[in-house]
Amino acid sequence: MTTVLKAAVIGTGVISKEHLSFLAASPHARLVGVCDLSRAAARYAAQRYGADAPYTDFNQMLAEAQPDVVHILTPPQSHKFIATACLKAGAHVICEKPIASNYQDFQELWAVAQECDRALIEDQNYRFNEPILAIHDLVTQGKLGQIEEIEVRMSLGLRGGGRFADENLPSPIHQMPAGVIHDLITHLVYLALPYLPSFDYIRATWNNHGGGDLFKYDDLDALVIGDNVHARFRFSCTTMPEGFHFRVRGTAGYAETDLFQPYIRAVYPRGGKQLSPLVNHWCNGLDLMKASVRNFRRKIMQRTPYEGLKILLDRTYTALINGTPLPISYDDMERTSRLIDALVAEDNQRSMTPTWHPPRWGSDRR
Repeated sequence: MTTVLKAAVIGTGVISKEHLSFLAASPHARLVGVCDLSRAAARYAAQRYGADAPYTDFNQMLAEAQPDVVHILTPPQSHKFIATACLKAGAHVICEKPIASNYQDFQELWAVAQECDRALIEDQNYRFNEPILAIHDLVTQGKLGQIEEIEVRMSLGLRGGGRFADENLPSPIHQMPAGVIHDLITHLVYLALPYLPSFDYIRATWNNHGGGDLFKYDDLDALVIGDNVHARFRFSCTTMPEGFHFRVRGTAGYAETDLFQPYIRAVYPRGGKQLSPLVNHWCNGLDLMKASVRNFRRKIMQRTPYEGLKILLDRTYTALINGTPLPISYDDMERTSRLIDALVAEDNQRSMTPTWHPPRWGSDRR
């Protein structure tokens, strides 16, 4: 049985560091190629992470290196085209989010994967971060009761600088149906879906509070209801400090975290009815103190919030080698893609134009 898979990476953007560092250290992978349109970037990444060769043409890399697995880290609009070529070349595909520009493209890409009998996996990395796994354990253990609310909130100062704020060299992600938020909303959606059984009611308010032509939207406030479970999705470029908050609330209690500054706050019955509030304060206070020490250490060591990506990739390679179920299923990806399409759809968007105006009080007040 093969225990080491030949791996290749297409795209050397910011996220490539996480994928390449995993492949360089994994006992289950051998990095046979790194491809980028920039010859210098491909050569640097290949040398830095010990790849067999750099490439600027991914078709050439597929033909010469013949990888078993390809990591696609390019802009979303290119995913379907590149992934189709990789699948037809006999490679499994691990693709950055969103896996396709829309639901129809995802379905067509999945059909190719089935036809080629190859695995197709979207990077839903935050699902495997330690706080998310811990909260999921509380839910499955029944400590929070019946889940009725989920809130996922992300605040990022994208307008203040970085690749999305460059007007001289605009990111191609600005051309996505929901602009730059389309590149990030995947994270919000897949975290909520394990607790959201259906999509019976969808309303999404999209805004461009900062104005200008570069950003299509910089703010989202959406509500999805399914089988009496409410899920709220919030994205803002203006509410600071930056954070990625996740909260699950049930009939017995709730649990929450911030994935950018990891901690867990859980409130549920413990210590008896009278003492439960005090015990929750004590336990959560102790956990927050421990989290502050861990987060300080993370800052010093320059660790990123991508801890879940390494877990996801390790489980994926192990599953491919052993022929066991993959950590991300078709249902995970299908529901994520379908809900994103629904949130972007014009029929589900709500105008911010007020339908009622409050009375104006002035000198003519009667």
